[in-house]
Amino acid sequence: MITLLQAADTVANEATEMGLWELFNKGGWLMWVLLLLGGLTIFIFVERFIAIRKASVLDMNFMNRIRDYIYEGKIDSAVNLCKKTDTPIARMVEKGIERLGRPMSDVQSAIENVANLEVSKLENGLPFLATIAGGAPMIGFLGTVLGMVRTFMDMSAAGGTVDLALLSSGLYIAMVTTVGGLVVGIPAYFGYNYLVARIEKLVFRMEANSIAFMDILNQPVQKK
Repeated sequence: MITLLQAADTVANEATEMGLWELFNKGGWLMWVLLLLGGLTIFIFVERFIAIRKASVLDMNFMNRIRDYIYEGKIDSAVNLCKKTDTPIARMVEKGIERLGRPMSDVQSAIENVANLEVSKLENGLPFLATIAGGAPMIGFLGTVLGMVRTFMDMSAAGGTVDLALLSSGLYIAMVTTVGGLVVGIPAYFGYNYLVARIEKLVFRMEANSIAFMDILNQPVQKK
């Protein structure tokens, strides 16, 4: 009689000789769920990566030009520069410029509100990516359990006579879905943490530029 461990070892050896598509089909319907989650992972990561990289681009002389325009009284030019730059930092500064003449606390509050909105936009999609990172391995584990249940049901239905062909279907589901869940979940986990780190770095730059802008407003105008 072939034991369950021997059957699993035989199935693993056969799996190394199969193509990816054949192995995918052996995993059953849960593999299509994992394939969908894998596609969403790639889409979210690429889309967020491009958005964060675009938001991180800023001319090193941006704040110097803003300072010169404000000191020269060219408020419209400063606003136009912010609109042309079109980054989270520029939009923060633009909102601050629009509040010129009001108490400094109002200016600071307006900048912080815009900063919160910009960070929220940058984080769009990341909770779903985190969910995939945690959920995909669980779906793979579900496939493992379903595969083992099917294996034992086949063994029970066969009575005392069990062969490899009878056990292989359930074992394939168990093994392939486990691998599929990890293949989707691990990249989603690392991708999520990478994007979070990029956003935190951008938030630090936003805070630094916010402080620099407030310093510009608090400094006395230098007469030339």
